[in-house]
Amino acid sequence: MRKVGLRMNEEAKYGIIKSLVEHKGNVTRAALKLGRSRSTVYRMIRGYQRDGKEFFIHGNRGRRPVHAKSDEEKAQILFLYNSKYWDASYSLTSELLLSQDGISASPTLVRKLLMKEHILSPMARRKTKRRMRKELFLDLKKTTKKCEQNTIENKLVAIEDAHARRPRSKYFGEMIQMDASFHDWFSGGKAALHLAIDDATSKVVGAYFDKQETLNGYYRVLYQILTKYGIPYMFFTDRRTVFEYKKSGSILEEEDTHTQFSYALSQLGVNLLTSSVPEAKGRVERVFGTLQGRLPILFRTAGVTSIEQANAFLNSHIKEHNAKFALNQDNILSVFEKQPSKTYINRTLSVLTKRIVDSGHAVTFMNKLYRTVNSAGTPVHFRKGTAGLVIKTFDGRLLFSVENRLCALDEIPERERESVRLDNVKKHTPKNRYIPPMDHPWRVAAFEYFKKKHGYTADGEPPFAA
Repeated sequence: MRKVGLRMNEEAKYGIIKSLVEHKGNVTRAALKLGRSRSTVYRMIRGYQRDGKEFFIHGNRGRRPVHAKSDEEKAQILFLYNSKYWDASYSLTSELLLSQDGISASPTLVRKLLMKEHILSPMARRKTKRRMRKELFLDLKKTTKKCEQNTIENKLVAIEDAHARRPRSKYFGEMIQMDASFHDWFSGGKAALHLAIDDATSKVVGAYFDKQETLNGYYRVLYQILTKYGIPYMFFTDRRTVFEYKKSGSILEEEDTHTQFSYALSQLGVNLLTSSVPEAKGRVERVFGTLQGRLPILFRTAGVTSIEQANAFLNSHIKEHNAKFALNQDNILSVFEKQPSKTYINRTLSVLTKRIVDSGHAVTFMNKLYRTVNSAGTPVHFRKGTAGLVIKTFDGRLLFSVENRLCALDEIPERERESVRLDNVKKHTPKNRYIPPMDHPWRVAAFEYFKKKHGYTADGEPPFAA
């Protein structure tokens, strides 16, 4: 007699029905145990009396599903993924197989086939990677064939998500890595440490605390570099930070900080390289790890509780940090260009914002109204609708550029501070003020040409970077 093997749930049904028939038990009680109706129990009794144990084997046991893929189709899916879609997710692979190759394969099927071959999706989580790494190590221990060992080792390398090592730059100032870390640095609350290090020596060349990761913070760091070392050759930054940030829903151009910072660097002749991979600038990331483990303790013992105190503390601590952690610079040539004058730096590290003159010959900036005046303090009137650039210099002065003309901006208060008619005050004469010559590209046309040349869209969004 052929031996019949039942699965666990089938064995349970068989035992209940067998006991019911042999002991003439209660059908209602058996129906409750099985979770079935009385009529279904009677059908099972008849099947048991007719076929015995075989009746409880599911009818689809051993049958191939109608929609199942053949071995040839599965092999074709694997071949297409490895040759065409190796960097696509499971869902995208399923879509591409249908649209490009006419093969209908669900994401679940694609995932099952690829996971069986130890091929991970680019979107795989760390938990999945760890599990697959363990499976591969077990397979590596079991096999003794050299070709299989090499295949498994290649798959282990593919799972690793570490960034490839890159040699240091040859010259001091050739590449400056820059980033910011928002962290609980002191008891006064979280703050963003803006940091710049030299790639050749790991020397911190600029550091500044601010409330958030801001253009002002990076301008402060750049100011330190320019005044202490000079003009570097290139900056290497993170694409996903302030350098390519535009506040969601904002239409204010001054918040498009990537354009502002990049434009300032272009005037200095400095290249800007960005990357979407944090590991690509691993040196500055490692310095952040060092500082996060040391600065909070040093701040606590020194009683630092505010951003102002933290920035003052950095002036002395960075020297100690470089003496302890930076490489010896004696045998490394510097490619920093001569430090520009502070006047030039102040004009270069500016925030440029397009504005339109209103019907009252005024310009709106940061929710305030300003009038345009010349070097003698006399008001200058432009017709309504004139387009120009509001220039906020590094030291906070406001200028207004229209074509080849540069004017100063005076705030228009909501009401007069003094009444000439009632307060018996002397009439103030306009003050002379220094307005820089128009030898700097503070022109709307120059700013627009820069954005167009570098691929910025009309709303200031940056181009794709490596």
